[in-house]
Amino acid sequence: MNDEKRANSPLARRLKEARVRKKVSQKELGILVGIDKFSASSRMNQYEKGRHAPDYSMVQRLAEFMDVPACYFYTEDDQLADMILLFSRLDEGARKEFIKKMLG
Repeated sequence: MNDEKRANSPLARRLKEARVRKKVSQKELGILVGIDKFSASSRMNQYEKGRHAPDYSMVQRLAEFMDVPACYFYTEDDQLADMILLFSRLDEGARKEFIKKMLG
């Protein structure tokens, strides 16, 4: 895979977006999700550049810290990513009502 395709992977792009929104550095984020402090910055950089992908358990830890669902990192569609974030912030009742309205 070439560098441009790696950098455009949804996981790499969304990870950086979520981190910037949370206002933490790559190193801080890495340390907060359990990466050794000496490699935290370089590992997070590799994830954001798409050179390496975190395993699913790491994605879950990243999602939990950044208060987003793990599936947010995998969607290619920007509007769907926004919907995932909005839906995840609704309480259970509001989610049910939303689904009921959307399905008619």
